[in-house]
Amino acid sequence: MRGGFRKGAGLDPKRLSQQMKKMGISLEEISDVEEVVIRTADAEIVFEDAIVTIMDASGSKMYQVTGTPVKRPRIGSDREPVLNIAQEDIEIVMDKTGCSETKAKAALLETNGDLAEAIFRLSE
Repeated sequence: MRGGFRKGAGLDPKRLSQQMKKMGISLEEISDVEEVVIRTADAEIVFEDAIVTIMDASGSKMYQVTGTPVKRPRIGSDREPVLNIAQEDIEIVMDKTGCSETKAKAALLETNGDLAEAIFRLSE
């Protein structure tokens, strides 16, 4: 079988790079990304460990985000009341579950500040 896709037949990265260059496509990774936030009308999707790659094809840029997303309610939107979470509550959740501050805060927001429920959800 010539051409097409064959099991075990991979593309040589150097050859792929040459072909992309011929077609005017370039790839670039953004370094030092701290976090990526996608906001919708009533929620935020946060990537703390994001790897962001830009593909430029004839002036049209596409961004690829890779990482572990955390979904949380959007604070301050018309649909969600603002909930103030105490820093000590965040620290308790972090201590009990070993999660990041962003995940602890998101869990507390999702549970309307209920410590036990937030810890339970993150421990599952």
